[in-house]
Formats: sequence, structure tokens, C-alpha cells
Amino acid sequence: MAVDSPTGVIIAAVFLHAATTIVCGGSDSVLKLERLIPPSHELSLAQLRAYDSARHGRLLQSPVGGVVDFPVYGASDPFLVGLYYTKVKLGTPPREFNVQIDTGSDVLWVSCTPCNGCPKTSELQIQLSFFDPGASSSSSMVSCSDRRCYSNFQTESGCSPNNLCSYSFKYGDGSGTSGYYISDFMSFDTVITSTLAINSSAPFVFGCSNLQTGDLQRPRRAVDGIFGLGQGRLSVISQLATQGLAPRVFSHCLKGDKSGGGVMVLGQIKRPDTVYTPLVPSQPHYNVNLQSIAVNNQILPIDPSVFTIATGDGTIIDTGTTLAYLPDEAYVPFVQAISSAVSQYGRPITYESYQCFDITSGGVDVFPEVSLNFAGGASMVLTSRGYLQMFSSSGSSIWCIGFQRMSHRRITILGDLVLKDKVVVYDLVRQRIGWAEYDCSLEVNVSATRGGRSKDVISTGQWRESSSKSNYTSDCYYLFLLLQVVLLLHLRNNFRFL
Repeated sequence: MAVDSPTGVIIAAVFLHAATTIVCGGSDSVLKLERLIPPSHELSLAQLRAYDSARHGRLLQSPVGGVVDFPVYGASDPFLVGLYYTKVKLGTPPREFNVQIDTGSDVLWVSCTPCNGCPKTSELQIQLSFFDPGASSSSSMVSCSDRRCYSNFQTESGCSPNNLCSYSFKYGDGSGTSGYYISDFMSFDTVITSTLAINSSAPFVFGCSNLQTGDLQRPRRAVDGIFGLGQGRLSVISQLATQGLAPRVFSHCLKGDKSGGGVMVLGQIKRPDTVYTPLVPSQPHYNVNLQSIAVNNQILPIDPSVFTIATGDGTIIDTGTTLAYLPDEAYVPFVQAISSAVSQYGRPITYESYQCFDITSGGVDVFPEVSLNFAGGASMVLTSRGYLQMFSSSGSSIWCIGFQRMSHRRITILGDLVLKDKVVVYDLVRQRIGWAEYDCSLEVNVSATRGGRSKDVISTGQWRESSSKSNYTSDCYYLFLLLQVVLLLHLRNNFRFL
């Protein structure tokens, strides 16, 4: 290709043909490249630079709109799985890890190599993995002097003898982990439409566990680590929001049937029937003000102060807890009210630590409705399946109350037992939590707010069911970007302007 003069160039067949067609994954994924500048038109170098400058401005002002999506696996039934987990990719090249979804802690950590006490196998039928910092080309240690060597809540940061930023966590069940912090890349899916997702990545600080104790050592529910979604600086939501990659809102919808699964997104799942209650300010957990409990529309005789931080640890919403827990002052009248309501249909029995009922007639429908009433007028209504667990014995159905007694501590914890089969929204901007009953196997509408602007960006849900089509479209997207780069390199190599 010839250059006629230093100040003018003839753009001739830059885009190869008048219309180049890219076909990916079948006839329904076609991108056409049309020539923007006619072949015979001359543009000066200054004009080309002005055009590029304008385009760059548009690119900077218009980031890819989408919702960060994490898959959900597991189930709430403690007799089956008893936890929900997601998959996260860390390092370069990305390696996948199974981590428990936990709104009760702040840090994402995974088992590292070497590790003392880390389980090698899992009864969840998943392959356990260990992160090796030396195998990731982008991995680096976080030093003690690094400003990231702390979190707002929970992290007991320290300094190891070799100047590594270390941590130690203790969980409510007595288990614990310790290790050091790693800075690397997290890879994740940004969902654009119900059939299109693109791969994204971001710098991320996470824990590298080299010691585990208690239940974390046992293979029954062993996973690779914890996916902390708390409010601290190092939580998943905080780190991605700080980089402008996600809003300070996230939502989940956990399927309550035996197949489990569900949806988890960094964004607001929109439901018109969502009710909200304010978060208790300046707390390390997602504390809310539970004010009363009703059984069959009758308010139980419980002093409301037992649910508050004024007399204990308050009421916490926590996906890392399988069941639900009440202090003695609330547990006793709660169980008595349910026992009274079903006394004519069966007999009470005790199974392990559960208060159960051997129902001879009527089944689960004989159990009363329960209402948890919160500040702001929001109520969480639980049908019988929302607070009971069932197992069969000698041909009869045994129904057990999933709420447990918390005798040694005045705290109320609302875990997966009551959070399942609901859209739950954690709005950290407005400091509130909302929920709505929903079939979590259906699609959900998600809204994301960035830079003060709110936009409905997706109708998503089980989009991975059509992942083959989605991957073809995503491949086309990247192929289109690659062609742009190739054409720019072609221009640079053939037009020696300077």
C-alpha cells in the first residue's frame, strides 16, 4: 500500500472486503464488519488521530455493562449437604476452587500448599484443590507494610518472621484457619444477557491457608475455602466495588430442594414484593433488628431485648450457618407454641439435638405458619417447610424443627434454613437487607448501579444451561476485538507516519 504524501493517506481496503462476515458457533452468531471510511477517501494524520481520540473517549465513558455472576451449588438440607458453595478462579493461569458462600465473614481464603490439617478429600463429591503461589505467574505476597494488610472487621492480621501479612480466623463452630495474604488475579463471569457472558479478571487479595482446625479438617463437608461476603475492606464485594467492577449491592437466591443450587450476583435482584429492614450500624456482621416472633399470627411472649445487641450479639443473617439459632428466652416459647399447634396430630420426640414430631395424620400441612417481624415493618413469613427438616423412620414421617437452642450465648442467627427459596438483597449503599419469596430455579432480573447511575442490565438465572450458545457468542466477541487489534497493527506496520 502506497503513501502519497506525508500528510495524507489513502485508506484502501483496510477492512479487507466491503463486508466481512464472521460466523461463530453456527448461523445464529454472525458479526458483519462494514467499512467506516470509503476506500477512495483521503484523511490526514491529524484527522485520524482526532477520530481515535473521540473513540477512546467513548470507550472510557462506556464500560461493558453487566453483572458479576457466581454459580451456586450445594443445598440447605443438613442430612444431605448442609451448605452452599460457589466456584472461583484464582491466579494465572486461572485455577478453580470450591468455596463456601459466607456472609458471616469478610475474607476469601483457599487452602494452599503446603497445609497442615487441610482435608485431602470431600464427601461432597468434589475434587479439592490447593493454591500454589509459585505456580501462578501473577502471584505476589502481601507484606506487613502494605496498606491492604488489614480489614475493617474480623481479620486478626499480624506479621510473620519473613515479613508476610498473616491472618488468623476463629469461626462460631470452634473451627479455625491461619495463613498469609496473597495478591493475584480473580477471574469471573460478567453476564451481559441471558445467553451471553464474558470472562473478566481483577487484582484481588485473598488468604492462603496453611493451617486448619476443627470442622474445617473433616471431609464430610470439606471445600477449598471460604467466600467471605461481609462488609470489611477485603471482602469479595468490597474489593470488586472499590475497583468499579461491581455495585455495593449483592443478592442471592438459594434453592431449597434436594437438588440445591441457585443464583448469586453482585447487583440487586429486583422483585416488586421485596421488603427491607435496616442494618444495625457499625456492626461486623449483617445485624438486623428482630422485634418479635409470631406463630399462627399470635405474637409469642418474648422480651424483644433478647434479639438486640444491647443485651447480647443481636440477630445476624448468615449464609455460612446451615440452620437457625435462638437464645433460650426465645427458643422455649417458640417450640412450645409449635408443639401445642400440632399436639393432636402426633407425638413429640427428640432426635439428636432436634425437637421433632412423629406425625400420624395430615403431614407437614398441620404445622403452623411462623412470622419473624423486623424493624421497618418487614416480616419474613415461614411456611412449615421454611423451618422444618424431614426424615423418614419405620415408614412414618418425622418432622424436626430446624431452629436450635443457643444456651451459652444470647444470639439469634438466621441461616440457610430460613434464607432458602427467597431472593435476599444486601444493599450496602442504603444499609439495608431485603427479601422476597421466590422460586430460585427461575430467571431473575438484576439491576446494577455504578457511578450513581442505575441500569437494568440483565435478565439472568440459570443461563449456564445454554452455555454452549453463550460461549460461541462470547468467542465471537473476542474474535471481533482481536480483528480490531490486528487491523491496527496492520496500519502501523504499513504506514510509516513518523
